[in-house]
Amino acid sequence: MLPLDSVLRLDAKAVDYIIIATYFVFVLGIGYLAKRAVSSSLDFFLSGRSLPAWVTGLAFISANLGAIEIMGMSANGAQYGMPTVHYFWIGAIPAMLFLGVVMMPFYYGSKVRSVPEFMLRRFGKPAHLVNAISFAVAQVLIAGVNLFLLATIVNVLLGWPIWVSVIVAAVIVLSYITLGGLSAAIYNEVLQFFVIVAALLPLTIVGLHKVGGYQGLIDKVTASKGGAEQLSAWPGTELSGFNNSFLSVIGLVFGLGFVLSFGYWTTNFVEVQRAMASKNMSAARRTPIIGSFPKMFIPFIVIIPGMIAAVAVPELQQFKNNNGTGGDVTYNDALLLLMRDLLPNGMLGLAITGLLASFMAGMAANLSSFNTVMTYDLLERYVVKERSDDFYLRTGRWVTVGGTVIAIGTAAIASGYSNLMDYLQQLFSFFNAPLFATFILGMFWKRMTAAAGWIGLVSGTTTAVLVFILSETGVINLPGQGASFVGAGAAFVVDILVSVVVSKVTRAKQESELVGLVYSLTPKEQRSETAGEGDHGWYRKPVLLAGISLGLVVVLNIVFG
Repeated sequence: MLPLDSVLRLDAKAVDYIIIATYFVFVLGIGYLAKRAVSSSLDFFLSGRSLPAWVTGLAFISANLGAIEIMGMSANGAQYGMPTVHYFWIGAIPAMLFLGVVMMPFYYGSKVRSVPEFMLRRFGKPAHLVNAISFAVAQVLIAGVNLFLLATIVNVLLGWPIWVSVIVAAVIVLSYITLGGLSAAIYNEVLQFFVIVAALLPLTIVGLHKVGGYQGLIDKVTASKGGAEQLSAWPGTELSGFNNSFLSVIGLVFGLGFVLSFGYWTTNFVEVQRAMASKNMSAARRTPIIGSFPKMFIPFIVIIPGMIAAVAVPELQQFKNNNGTGGDVTYNDALLLLMRDLLPNGMLGLAITGLLASFMAGMAANLSSFNTVMTYDLLERYVVKERSDDFYLRTGRWVTVGGTVIAIGTAAIASGYSNLMDYLQQLFSFFNAPLFATFILGMFWKRMTAAAGWIGLVSGTTTAVLVFILSETGVINLPGQGASFVGAGAAFVVDILVSVVVSKVTRAKQESELVGLVYSLTPKEQRSETAGEGDHGWYRKPVLLAGISLGLVVVLNIVFG
C-alpha cells in the first residue's frame, strides 16, 4: 500500500471520481445488455459469429491495449526511447497483415472455435493438448499483469491496499464477462479504445508543451542518460541487448519482427478470437488489417509520454541516472508520474479512466479467450464430454470465475518486475515463438506429421526456457530484452529442425484429410471470400487495405529511423 505522502499519490477530486464512476456504469451496462443476446455457447464464446468488421477491428487492437501497450510501452519509452516503436512497426503490423491476408481464411473457413482446435484438426490430440494447456497458463499469467496494474491505479487513486484493489478490480471485469461473454468484452473494447485515446492524447500534448515541443524533447533526451541514440529507431542496441549494430538489427528483425511478432499476432487466440467473431470471411480477414491503422499511430501517445517522463519527472530522471536502481519509482510508473505532475482535475479523471480502461480491456481479452479454450478444448474434449450446449454455457461462466481467481494469484509475479515488458516478452518467447514455428510449417508443408506437431512444440518451449535460465544465471549476458529475442529465435529454429526430423521418420496424414488445413492442398476459392452485401467497396478489399497499411509503415520507419 502506498503511504499518503508517496510520490505516486494522485490528487483526485470529486470531478475525477464522477468521470470514473460514469465509465463503470457504461461498462457494466454493456455487459447487462449483451447478456440478452447470449442464448448458446457460440453466442457466449464467439458472439454468434455476427459482428461487423469495424467493431471486431477496433476490438482486435483494443484487446492488445492492456498493460503491455500502455504501461509496458511507456516504461520502454522512458528506458530506451524511440527504438520501442519496433514493437509496433516491426513487431506487430507485418504479422497482423499476414494474419488477415493469409491465415484468417484457414481459421474462419474451417469454422474452428479456437486456435487449439485448429491444431487438433491438423496434428491430432497430443499437439492440441500441449497448445491448449500452454495457452491457458499464459493467459492467466498475462491477466495477472493487467490485474496488478489495474489494482495499482486503484491503490494510487483511493489509497486502498493492493490486495483489496486486486480483488475489486477483478470483480468488475468478471462481472461483465460472465454476463455477456465475448460480445460484452468486444463492445467494451470498442468503448475502451476511444476512452484510451481520449485520455492519452491530451497527456502527450500537455507533456510536449512542458518540455518545449518536439524539438525541446529532442534536446532534453540528447542531454540525458542514453543520449541521442534514444531518438532513432535503428539500430536499437540498448533495446536488443546487442552492442554490435548489425547483430542488433538482426535480433530485432528476426527475433522480434518475425518470431515473437508472428508468433503472437497469428497464433494467439486472444487476438484471433476477435476476428473469428466476425459476420463473414471478408470481415474476418479485414479485422486485423483495420486494426493495423490505429496500431501504427499508438506509439505517439504511449512511447512519447514515456520519453517525456524520463526527462521531465525528477524522480524518474534520478532512477534512470542510477541505471534503474534505488528510489521510490520504476519505469512502469512513467505515465502515473506524468499525470501527477501535468494534469488538472477533470483531465486527471479522464486519464485515470483511460488507464483503467486499458487494463480492463487487456484482462477481459485474456479471460474471454481463456474461458473458451478451457471449456471447448479441455473440459468438453477431455473431461466432461457430450453434454448439452446449456451445460457448456454455464461451465464457461464458472471457468471465467476460476480464471479470475488464478489471475489474482499471478498478479503477485508481475509485481516483481521494474519493466513489465521484460516479463511479457519472456512469456511470449516461451509460448508463442514455438507455436508459430509449428503453425507455419504445418500450414505450408503437407509432409509434417502429428508427432512432429507436439514434439516440436515441447522442444521449442524447452529451448526458450533454457535460454532464459542461462541469462538469469549469468552464463550468457543479454541485457535489455535480448534474452527474449534470442530465446524466441532459438525456440523457433529448434522447433523447425525437430519437426522436420520427426516428420521424416513418422507417417503423415492422407492429403484428403488436410484440405482446408494446408495451403497447397486447399482450393483457391476456399482461401478467399465471396463479397457479401455491403462488402463491395474498394476500401473493403483485404489485400488492397493491407498494401496501404504496409506502405504507411515503411514511410514511418524511414522518417523515424
